[in-house]
Amino acid sequence: MSYKVFLTNDAVKDLDDIFECIYVHDSPGKAEYVLNQIEKAIQNLTAFPERGSYPSELRNIGVKQYREVYFKPYRLIYQIRKETVYIMLVTDGRRDMQTLLSKRLLEA
Repeated sequence: MSYKVFLTNDAVKDLDDIFECIYVHDSPGKAEYVLNQIEKAIQNLTAFPERGSYPSELRNIGVKQYREVYFKPYRLIYQIRKETVYIMLVTDGRRDMQTLLSKRLLEA
């Protein structure tokens, strides 16, 4: 089965912000590389969305509707609904994830 994958507006903004930050503070080549690797992780979700784990910050409070995959240190948090994967956020996993996930997913 092939799943459709959609990025929410927040996730698109996340990718833009990550790319810009790396582009400015590291190099354009590194920014392209990171973006390409994240895009590969996104593409893999079309075939294997269930392979992602439950984010521990959410699992610990009993929330199991979201999953995640990594391109370290970046975390892609997504939700599967029928045959569609919705990527909710893409972020650097070194951030305060508990606050970010609560704000972006649970309070929305």
